[in-house]
Amino acid sequence: MTLTNPCISVIIPTLNEAKGIGALLDRLRELGSPKTLREIIVVDGESSDTTAQRARDAGARVIHSPRGRAIQMNRGAAAASGTILYFLHADTLPPAGFDRSILATVEKGYEAGCFRMQFDSDSGFLKFFSWFTRINHPFCRGGDQSLFVTAGRFKRSGGFDESYRIYEDNEYTARLYRNTRFAVLPEKVTTSARRYRKKNMVGLQFHYAIMHLLKGLGAGPQTLHRYYSRYIAIKRGNS
Repeated sequence: MTLTNPCISVIIPTLNEAKGIGALLDRLRELGSPKTLREIIVVDGESSDTTAQRARDAGARVIHSPRGRAIQMNRGAAAASGTILYFLHADTLPPAGFDRSILATVEKGYEAGCFRMQFDSDSGFLKFFSWFTRINHPFCRGGDQSLFVTAGRFKRSGGFDESYRIYEDNEYTARLYRNTRFAVLPEKVTTSARRYRKKNMVGLQFHYAIMHLLKGLGAGPQTLHRYYSRYIAIKRGNS
């Protein structure tokens, strides 16, 4: 697929990420190229800390939004000017040259895709589960792997379903798989294992599996959110 003046808008939804947002933005510019990175948009969802100001100080365009990653990412997409949208969690770092890899993949005809994933942990348990992110199947997808999609495809697909307060990445990616050539790039993003450090790793992975099962059995966004709130949520941020 050939895009006119291809360039990337990075969209980062945030909630109380003041501690790390500045360093992430600095690293993004080191890992990417100014020729292909059109802009970095931080969509802040009512943070009670200095996330927005630190992102602005680091050179990002800051948009304020109601809380909720689906809402925030849709707001960022609506404001973006790039031909490719790259959705990235605030605790995830893409690989060096991520922008060039994305552009090359789109040129091959893919309208959407993600990277493989690894955790910032030496845990063999987490390494085992992150291995499955190389498999090109919707069951092996998750928001921590990041997501790129052409602006045109994003608009045609209707964007993220804002009725999902959680699981929005999985729901949207599953829709993309149904009508889009989806690529899994061999390079790896590195995502924080902070949730696993705060909870029992095995138990937490079990609850994630139950959420996938519930969705497969037809559970709606409210049911998924109740389960998440009871068994998975931690009292911080929007991760």
